[in-house]
Amino acid sequence: MTKIRIVGSTNKAWRIWAKSLGEKVGSDREADIVAMIRTFWWLVHIFTCFMIIVHNGRNLGWW
Repeated sequence: MTKIRIVGSTNKAWRIWAKSLGEKVGSDREADIVAMIRTFWWLVHIFTCFMIIVHNGRNLGWW
């Protein structure tokens, strides 16, 4: 019973995350693929911003 609840909450979390990334595109399978690509792009963006902040912090002598 617990396993079903975890899977259900994971599906709900994925659905909410995918909706937060933008409009649904195509069928459910296509929408999942698009959401994965958008998630990857989001992670690259966050990592890049983090590296820019670290670089500037080192240049300014903050650490």
